[in-house]
Amino acid sequence: MVGVNFFGNFDLASLSIWLFWIFFALLIYYLQTENMREGYPLEDDDGNPAPNQGPFPVPEAKTRMLPHGGGEFTVPSQANEDAHRRTDLALERTSAFPGYPMRPTGDPMADGVGPASWAPREDKPELDGKGYPKIVPMSAHENYAIAAGNNPMGLSVKGRDGEVVGTVTDLWIDEPEQLARYIEIDVDGAGKRLVPIQLASIKRREVIVRSLVKSRFAGIPATKSDKQVTKLEEEKISAYVAAGNLYGGGREAPIELI
Repeated sequence: MVGVNFFGNFDLASLSIWLFWIFFALLIYYLQTENMREGYPLEDDDGNPAPNQGPFPVPEAKTRMLPHGGGEFTVPSQANEDAHRRTDLALERTSAFPGYPMRPTGDPMADGVGPASWAPREDKPELDGKGYPKIVPMSAHENYAIAAGNNPMGLSVKGRDGEVVGTVTDLWIDEPEQLARYIEIDVDGAGKRLVPIQLASIKRREVIVRSLVKSRFAGIPATKSDKQVTKLEEEKISAYVAAGNLYGGGREAPIELI
């Protein structure tokens, strides 16, 4: 009969396991190549093509339409890689061999290197599902109020050295998530600056930012608008304030890395 002789001598269990392994290998290949759409080909510390590119090739380019009129985004794309590349960093080698740490040659917090490094994201605000900026000042929305915890409005702000640097004038909220993201500080002699709320300790009578001394607050990157913050500005602000835990000793303190 048709099929009896074939299946009578054929190991269906062996076929099943081989089909599974073939499928699994193709899945790994697909996932790995899709993971290589940005940041490839690999480069060494000097920006030259790395000698070991791995066993998987860079995938074919795909173009995606971004929401809310954001245009097109093609990956992989050398133009995108070049646009998101930071050059002329204030760093020098600590060894002739690749992979060793780089040493800052200037003020690492102002130069944005090491723990203070930031990625060149789009200089546009992050949008919600309806196309509006997500992070906005709470004072611009009458329907929002602080539901729990201490209200920092009007409290004085101190740095790690215990010196008063200014006053809290507003909170910036993530409207869709209904969370406070930044505190707005009117820094004495420098204008308004944002500090990530996770890096601020809000007490009953004061707010303490332990990562920065007084002389460092004026260096916090300012926003172009008092109504919204861009993704690039968020990147720079968060990197600067957080890096103060290592570099925030003030300009008068020498910085030495070994």
